[in-house]
Amino acid sequence: NGYIEDELCGLRFRISSKSFYQVNPEQTQILYRTAIDFAILTGKETVLDAYCGTGTIGLIAAGKAKNVIGVENNEAAVRDAEVNAKVNGVQNVRFLKGDAAEYMKKAADNKADRPDVVIMDPPRSGASEEFLGALVKANPSRVVYVSCCMETLRRDLKVLCGGGYELRRVRAVDMFPMTVHVEVIIMMQYCG
Repeated sequence: NGYIEDELCGLRFRISSKSFYQVNPEQTQILYRTAIDFAILTGKETVLDAYCGTGTIGLIAAGKAKNVIGVENNEAAVRDAEVNAKVNGVQNVRFLKGDAAEYMKKAADNKADRPDVVIMDPPRSGASEEFLGALVKANPSRVVYVSCCMETLRRDLKVLCGGGYELRRVRAVDMFPMTVHVEVIIMMQYCG
């Protein structure tokens, strides 16, 4: 039928063949629950789920946020995310097909559209300079960054620290035991 289904953190997810999905479900639950915990959501926040893929993190966060906006360039993943929201009955989330940097630039220029919290899980290449510049301009109170590449994480953290953010929490999750690959979740607070 062109897709698989999985259950994660109490929600069901459809993943088509052209969408990204973590392959270690036990560790993925730890990864995503840690990201949501680091976001310190109270139910009053607008959350931007940048590079949202099939909506996994955003849909899990939606239960603790006022609303969630997911932005993803992969059209198949956005379709999956929209289906996943319907299947799980999550109504306070919307998914947009587009470039995360372009969305963040528009949000930074319009105070009413600025997110309170940004959760980002970019590809191995990290976030673009444009995205990071707009993020610093929008200055959400917290940024939760999920990364699978220490080099690009280090590069991107320099930009965020230079833009008024301070590193507050860090956790590594061993997604592929007995290899050098780990995912790292960091939380930064705006102190600018």
